[in-house]
Amino acid sequence: AVAGVDGDLDLVHMEIQDPSGGYRYITCHIQNCSDKTMTIPFAGSTDRDSLTVQDDYIFLQTTSTNRTKYFVSYRRNGFVQMKLPKYALPKDLQIISTDENQVFVAVQEWYQTDTYNLYQSDPQGVYYSILLENVRSTKQPEENVLIDILEVRGVKGVFLANQKIDGKVTTLITYNKGRDWDFLNPPDIDMNGKPTNCKPPDCYLHLHLRWADNPYVSGTVHTKDTAPGLIMGAGNLGSQLVEYKEEMYITSDCGKTWRQVFEEEHHILYLDHGGVIVAIKDTSIPLKILKFSIDEGQTWSTHNFTSTSVFVDGLLSEPGDETLVMTVFGHISYRSDWELVKVDFRPSFPRECTDEDYESWELTNLQGDRCIMGQQRSFRKRKISSWCIKGKSFTSALTSKVCECVNTDFLCDYGFERSAPLKSESSKCFADFWFNPEAPPEDCVLGQAYTSSTGYRKVVSNVCEGGVDLQQNLAHHMCPLIAPKGLQISIREESLAVRPGEDITFIVQQEQGDVLSTKYQVDLGDGFKAIYVNLTMTGEPIRHRYENPGIYRVSVKAENVAGHDEAVVFVQVNSPLQALNLEVVPVIGRNQEVNLTAIILPKNPNLTVFYWWIGNNLQPLLTLESFLVTKFAETGDVRVTVQVSCGSSMLQDSKVVHVFDHFHVLPLKFTKHLDMYNPDIPEWREDIGRVVTRLLAKETSIPEETLVTVVKPGLPTAADLHVLLPANQPKKKRSITSDKRIAAIKQALNAHNISFFLRGGYWVLVTLADSGSDSQRIGGGNGYWAIVVLFVICLVAVGAFILYKFKRQ
Repeated sequence: AVAGVDGDLDLVHMEIQDPSGGYRYITCHIQNCSDKTMTIPFAGSTDRDSLTVQDDYIFLQTTSTNRTKYFVSYRRNGFVQMKLPKYALPKDLQIISTDENQVFVAVQEWYQTDTYNLYQSDPQGVYYSILLENVRSTKQPEENVLIDILEVRGVKGVFLANQKIDGKVTTLITYNKGRDWDFLNPPDIDMNGKPTNCKPPDCYLHLHLRWADNPYVSGTVHTKDTAPGLIMGAGNLGSQLVEYKEEMYITSDCGKTWRQVFEEEHHILYLDHGGVIVAIKDTSIPLKILKFSIDEGQTWSTHNFTSTSVFVDGLLSEPGDETLVMTVFGHISYRSDWELVKVDFRPSFPRECTDEDYESWELTNLQGDRCIMGQQRSFRKRKISSWCIKGKSFTSALTSKVCECVNTDFLCDYGFERSAPLKSESSKCFADFWFNPEAPPEDCVLGQAYTSSTGYRKVVSNVCEGGVDLQQNLAHHMCPLIAPKGLQISIREESLAVRPGEDITFIVQQEQGDVLSTKYQVDLGDGFKAIYVNLTMTGEPIRHRYENPGIYRVSVKAENVAGHDEAVVFVQVNSPLQALNLEVVPVIGRNQEVNLTAIILPKNPNLTVFYWWIGNNLQPLLTLESFLVTKFAETGDVRVTVQVSCGSSMLQDSKVVHVFDHFHVLPLKFTKHLDMYNPDIPEWREDIGRVVTRLLAKETSIPEETLVTVVKPGLPTAADLHVLLPANQPKKKRSITSDKRIAAIKQALNAHNISFFLRGGYWVLVTLADSGSDSQRIGGGNGYWAIVVLFVICLVAVGAFILYKFKRQ
């Protein structure tokens, strides 16, 4: 729970996984949290790990059809979709800040890979305007993202950001919450008093804005709430940020002027409200010296904090901003335990500060403007010459004076952008092409009034009064009766394929248009029809159950006096696949057409897709029929695989086809008793074929691997016997051997020597389908006939040549 926002401090916000595998946002009391006491503030499922509870806001996200929508709840009111520019199409969204009743978010849009765009919201966190484009980001382990933006503590409205354009990273600063950005002014001299020769616009100061992996040391930039204006960071001078350069720079006037203090990166710790700055070099070698400054980094003293050098692991200060006691912890060697060294700076100061020890300084931006965020602010700091302790009673804020409003106190409203690339002060706000400022808002109710935007809104927390008002002359309109538009019907379970009897929940949503006077006609496609009122406003789901397989057209028609809209979705209801068998003749001739057939149970016509893989081809052939006619151009073994998809179920079967140039086929028949016990299933046919092959091989002494019996589907039961040529026999002897094998097979079949026992006491006799016919010679037909045709052509050519010679003589 968040104090001051949640009514009960015992309230717990949780993300739970429901039985269907989805995630839901729920709340309950920590002392009594059960299914009966849970509250569901957000209807529908959410994305995993998307719940964020921060200050006045709660954030959620949902993803459907590859589109992610982001929702926000302000002060625990109902959730509203966050309004980013229409074509931002975010890939990711990170919450940067929720201070002062507004939200800063970084959005990675569809075209970005290593940068994010920075947006600022209205107080409710709903409508967002662009502040800065292409802020650098870094992907961390476990999918964490670090974005190069830092809120400067101590002075509200000040941020630092690293912008990456065309591979070049530069550091920018804003004093008015992102309305205007400027480069950091470089110092004129370095830490040794030599000129830096760094002159704008070709050279600026750039800072690394990294968080430290070690929580016990500072990051690359250090600020503190009780030390306003004091910023210390690591970076470099130049045209862009250089990764390996980490010189240390400091400012005591909130970024207006900078000084170099070290040539290498240091860990920083502020003590006594920034009155003492402690610095320890960031290095992998052991140390025993630290540096400290009491004059905002203008001069530095050294202190031996230990007699034995230690590898420094971190710095800690005692509780309280006024403390002057710190602890350095580390280890003497990599195998030793931690060493804790306490450093107390209190004896170094003879007294506590009085009013005469302080002086004031006024906050200005880089242009010297004193009115920032609508007020002039002055702070007090200890004089450089005073050697005293600020103490617990010290306050930095001194005075503030409200200013008159000027143009820079306003930024572009939602749907508007400034024209200049650098977003200069004089640039105006123009409406984006997709945004119509005169159009009524989506929640506009007939009879109520609304105002159209002028394109500007005051920066949140800006306290200026009078002067320029870019929001004046707002046009007031009455909400018209708006026709429904953007009607959508979706399924909560996110699957358009369900099983018979399975519960399905329809969600109807409407992007625009009046809802109070709109009627919704719902037709679920199976005879169920109903008319609803306020369907999209209440968010009431429609639950249904289809009992029979089929394709159902589900439609919703929204209609009022101003117009109508319709949404349609097709739902497939089918039983899951139970069995798949690929039937294919195991022996086939080269370039001969073959029928590949997939037999599935149960049969779902018009709802099944077949994927066919031939050989090693990674690209399948797709059919809506359960068969595929194809040819094989090369001899050898070819694996054929079929996958069958129906709804959410998928099965696969695979067979090997043997492709030959030549073989013989003998048609077989069986006595009629076999038809009585033929279940006409693939497994039964394969068993019958194996039995016949085994009996023939045994009777004729022909190797069993050269015989293949294929039982055909249907009745009467019939089969083909494929007689293959032995692979190790010379080609010139093959025809002679084949004739002998065919004769032996015919003799065995005609002599009624091939039979097997069947249930019911019947013996099934296997014979030739036509005892007087010869066997068919199949395989490589195109190649065989090609040779014959070629021979005939050659013979004709020779004859023509001889005739030509004869005539010339």
